[in-house]
Amino acid sequence: MGLISAIVTLPLAPVRGVIWLGQVIQDEVERQLNDPATIRRELEEIDEAAAVGELSEEEHAQAQQAVLDRMMRPSGGLAPPDEKG
Repeated sequence: MGLISAIVTLPLAPVRGVIWLGQVIQDEVERQLNDPATIRRELEEIDEAAAVGELSEEEHAQAQQAVLDRMMRPSGGLAPPDEKG
């Protein structure tokens, strides 16, 4: 039965390969986004931009909160919907 099912499902092999590749890419992106060094670098860039006046205090706080929210979001999940009315 294994040989017959392999022959019958052979046309789906490219689809399975694309799905697998998509999962690998998603895992790598999540790993890079959640890397402590990346988060630290982003926070430092935000602080530097605020120090030279590129960001207002409000923009600075919002940018920092966005990075921290991303860090606290459960891995593999989508961002929670914005509850602003």
